[in-house]
Amino acid sequence: MDIDDEFASTGRSIDIELGSQEVITIDLDNLDSNPEDVLELLRDGQCKVWVWTKLAGEYWRRGYCEAAEQIANNAIASFKMNGNAASLSPIYSLLANIQIDHSRRAPKLILPNAREDIMTNQKSKEEYHREAASLINAASSSASEASQSGEPAVSMELAFLTRGIQQLATRHMDEALRSFEDVLATKPTNLVALLGKGRILYMRRNYPQALQIFQQVLRYNPHCHPDPRIGIGLCFWAMNNQAKAKAAWERSLELNPSDWTAQLLLGLESVNSSKDGHLKEEERARLFLSGTKLIEKAFNANQKNASAANALCEIFVQKGAFKRALKLAERTIQFADTLPLLTEGYIRAGRVSHAEGNFLAATRYYSSATEGQPKHILAAIGLAQMQMNNDEPGGAINTLDNLLQAPNPQKSLEATVMLASLRGSPRPGISSNEMVQERARARELFDRISKTLEIEDGKVNGSGLSKASRTISEDMNMHLEIARLWQDENLDRSSKALQEALQISQLSGITEPRLLNNLGALHHLDSNYSQALGFYETALMESMSSENAEIISTSILYNLARVYEEQEKVEKATDAYEKLLSRHPEYVDAKIRQAQLLHNIKRNSEAHDLIKESLASQSSNLNLRAFYTYFLVQTNLTKNAKDFVFTTLKDFDKHDIYSLCAAGWIHYNQARESRDTSSKGTEERRRGFQRSTEFYEKALQLDAFCAFAAQGLAIVTAEDALGALSGVSLSAGDEAQRRIQSTRDALDVFAKVRESINDGSVYLNMGHCYYARDEFDRAIESYETASVRFYRGQNVPVLLCLCRSWYAKAMKDQSYPAIKTALKYAQTAIHIQPNDKAILYNIAMIQQKSAEMLFSLPPAKRTLKDLQRVIEMAQHAHKLFGALASDKSQQVPYSRDIADQRRKYGENMLRKKDDHISSQTKHEGETQARLDSARQIRFEERQRQEAVEKEKMEALRKEAEKLAQERRLAREQALEWTREARMNESDEEKEKRPKKAKKSKGDGTGSGDEGDAPKKKRRGKIRKANGDPTEEGEEPAAAFSDEDEAERPTKKRTKKRVLSEDDEREVQTGPQRKRQFKSKEVLSDTDDEMEG
Repeated sequence: MDIDDEFASTGRSIDIELGSQEVITIDLDNLDSNPEDVLELLRDGQCKVWVWTKLAGEYWRRGYCEAAEQIANNAIASFKMNGNAASLSPIYSLLANIQIDHSRRAPKLILPNAREDIMTNQKSKEEYHREAASLINAASSSASEASQSGEPAVSMELAFLTRGIQQLATRHMDEALRSFEDVLATKPTNLVALLGKGRILYMRRNYPQALQIFQQVLRYNPHCHPDPRIGIGLCFWAMNNQAKAKAAWERSLELNPSDWTAQLLLGLESVNSSKDGHLKEEERARLFLSGTKLIEKAFNANQKNASAANALCEIFVQKGAFKRALKLAERTIQFADTLPLLTEGYIRAGRVSHAEGNFLAATRYYSSATEGQPKHILAAIGLAQMQMNNDEPGGAINTLDNLLQAPNPQKSLEATVMLASLRGSPRPGISSNEMVQERARARELFDRISKTLEIEDGKVNGSGLSKASRTISEDMNMHLEIARLWQDENLDRSSKALQEALQISQLSGITEPRLLNNLGALHHLDSNYSQALGFYETALMESMSSENAEIISTSILYNLARVYEEQEKVEKATDAYEKLLSRHPEYVDAKIRQAQLLHNIKRNSEAHDLIKESLASQSSNLNLRAFYTYFLVQTNLTKNAKDFVFTTLKDFDKHDIYSLCAAGWIHYNQARESRDTSSKGTEERRRGFQRSTEFYEKALQLDAFCAFAAQGLAIVTAEDALGALSGVSLSAGDEAQRRIQSTRDALDVFAKVRESINDGSVYLNMGHCYYARDEFDRAIESYETASVRFYRGQNVPVLLCLCRSWYAKAMKDQSYPAIKTALKYAQTAIHIQPNDKAILYNIAMIQQKSAEMLFSLPPAKRTLKDLQRVIEMAQHAHKLFGALASDKSQQVPYSRDIADQRRKYGENMLRKKDDHISSQTKHEGETQARLDSARQIRFEERQRQEAVEKEKMEALRKEAEKLAQERRLAREQALEWTREARMNESDEEKEKRPKKAKKSKGDGTGSGDEGDAPKKKRRGKIRKANGDPTEEGEEPAAAFSDEDEAERPTKKRTKKRVLSEDDEREVQTGPQRKRQFKSKEVLSDTDDEMEG
């Protein structure tokens, strides 16, 4: 409200008396900007304080602030000179209001490092408020003196209003409210006090009461300035009544077209409405354009307003006009009166600096925003981005954790996605165990995001995902991150995430070949080779049109070749590798696979040349060196492999895990296969086992989760390589006990290794341990798992282990089926390796042992067929042992002497074959005779029983026919009785009914004999066939059904009976008996009545 409203005169001029006769009139509408003449008149005329105040206020109202201050200061000097300082309260209040007005256009915070909106040479809002407070205190003192001297109280009221305005500007709400309440206590209609109170109630979120006060001001003065309609609209908006709020602001703008406040609020309303996705695009564009224009008008009208600058800054940020946006953001920061507005200014300044690449300034702005509001989502996200850019992932995680965790956790999908991605990515300073935990937390966060999106998408209102949520759900990189986190834990979850990423890629119109490649790799790892092949082929075709076609297609073609290998399409795999090498001759991985293919078909020299060629170009490639070590071991070049491994450890990487494990295996294998029994040989053997253990332990020190090193140590433990195997002499009992304990410890390790690596060697080693413990069934189970799951039944060592286990089980249980199974596995192995003489020896041994086993069994536990079969096998074994004993090869994997001894033993054993066949034939003949005799006896007994049963059945049949005939006759008689009874009853009832009606109540229902004395009888109720009574006089239902009418007459009853033929004759001779019938053959009276 204008200050002159309290002291206005009736006209727009003011008269100043100079002496007693001269009066000078000053036209208030035509004031000169230079107040010197006016000052001279005021001093000469010794004007009252209200004249000074009126003129100073008029200059202030016209925008001549310096002139107004000059007049006010001269007034103070003049009145003090005249000793009338007690009248200066209005002047002090005026000066205080001028300082408060200056403060509204002064920055609250001056940025020392501002780049565009530099205000270091201006006074801050706080300085103006201090000067205003000093002037207000002076006004209060003057007002107190004036009140004591009896002057009007208006000066005191003005001091309270000024103090309240100053307290409101400095956010001292309680003191400001008391000041306004003091004014309203004496003058309830004071508009300034009411407006101040309404603002305080609004800031305290007491919107209904604030609305009432603003509406009260509007009733008192519809043309009040500042316009109470602004406050009314703000209250309606806060109470979620946007339509009334907009109407209030539009009315305010209609009455005050130049009012920037209404323009700003209506502009913000239009910009917000343009974000409504349900509106048409044209309507949204119109709203945004009109809102932008209104905001620009508001800012041009008051360029020191932080809200207008903030709104306009966002528009320029979206347009990419970063220089103007930064100036507006700095203007917002320096003139913001509220913490939320200050935070918005810092955030927008940070966004502009971020977009310009000034990360240091962006970090500073985002940090300032989070200091004021630590839970502000955009500020925290912006700061986390800067920390990530500055290689501070730990700080970014801490920032986002503080945002999302208690107290007051914020719900932000964007921040959650960022935090999950940061936790799932490796970073310096954390151990492998901590990384495992971090990845688990990242998976939990992504699961939380997925559930939130599912819940939001399935809301009842059907609105679906919001724009932000839809953007996150369609973020291909997020799904790729999820797939990466699950690839080592759950291939199904990883594949699902990649499928979602692929769908997003396809919806965008561009299928990403790398996604197809990754999906193919997952199916490849899961042994779904046909599906993997399809993905690889599609990815290869899609990669032709991509930007990095050559790079992407190279990787895909290599994976495709690997699938061909798995599917045993050797020609296609070879062609693919040749294409790769024609494009990239130094592609070492393709050369390695080519070498492996050559090794598989026994072309080891060509494979060796390829590997050497690769080593010549990339000698420091540890993967290549590892494969070469493997190749040397597989081709039985153990000494060369040992030298090569030690060269790798010495010259390239002494911490190479693969080389350490390979060195451990080579030392172990050499020590185990050593046949030197001398003391020196025993010592070297022990040293070899020790060095093997040392290499495995070192590998585990470098990688505690190295399953192969753990398995190597478990093998050493299981075979007790440092004990009995190394030459230490133990008693038989101690050795057995130690073996059991060692294998038990090794099995514990193998069980843990099995959870880490999916390889058949683990099950194979577990089978060895069970075999050493004589647990043959469990050993067979482990060997079977390894053979079927991992080697498709084609691994000869595993087949021989199965053969050995079944053979040991057969010898232990003396089981011929078990030894037959052992022979089956040996024969499978010889089909795979037909030139392996050790397998032939084992086959001969099993066949001979089969015959020996059956020869030792009594005839009752064998069959002639099995005996003849084992004799044939023994004869075949005799020939095999003969051939093996006479083999002239330089080295054979068996002893020729033992083979010859087995031949002779078999020859001696076969001499008894006729006796065994004869005894078996005789035994089976006798057994068969006994069986035939027993069968004949059982047959005769069964025939006798059948004859007896047949006689019984015939007797029962005849009895049933007789009974059926009797029932038929009884049913015919019953039907005849019923028919006659009904005929008699129709005649008798006509005669008896009148007599029956005349009887007294005590007569009862007699038998009908008039000469006899009446007998006291209980009235019976005729019972229906189902047992339910019927009332007297009511005709009962039929007592029998068709099926049992013939049976009921023969059943004895105590009170109801069926008439026999004699009874029927008796009824016919005496009419009195006819009254015993109602309608059926069942009587309802007692037996005594029948006798009467």
